[in-house]
Amino acid sequence: MNFEEEMEELESAEDFLRYFELAYEPSVVHVNRLHILQRFHNYLTQAAEKMPADDDAKKVIYKTLLARAYQDFVESNAQTEKVFKVFKMGEESNNFVSLSDIKL
Repeated sequence: MNFEEEMEELESAEDFLRYFELAYEPSVVHVNRLHILQRFHNYLTQAAEKMPADDDAKKVIYKTLLARAYQDFVESNAQTEKVFKVFKMGEESNNFVSLSDIKL
């Protein structure tokens, strides 16, 4: 089985962390598993253009990016990191509509 096939077999954040042999705190993953996986996906997307073809080199990059995604939530939280749109929706907007712009 090649690296891509092995990656397809992984389902949970814990699966990914174990596969890449990264130590993790279960309580951090329990609360942030979807956020960690989404952040990992975002990091992979950003690195896609420079991703090597060699599976061993690719595996090192994946491991580094997963460790970074996990660490983001060790040092912070979902509300602060705002990985998903739902957390961004409540942010204050700088949009201002004056009363003179409102037509009745």
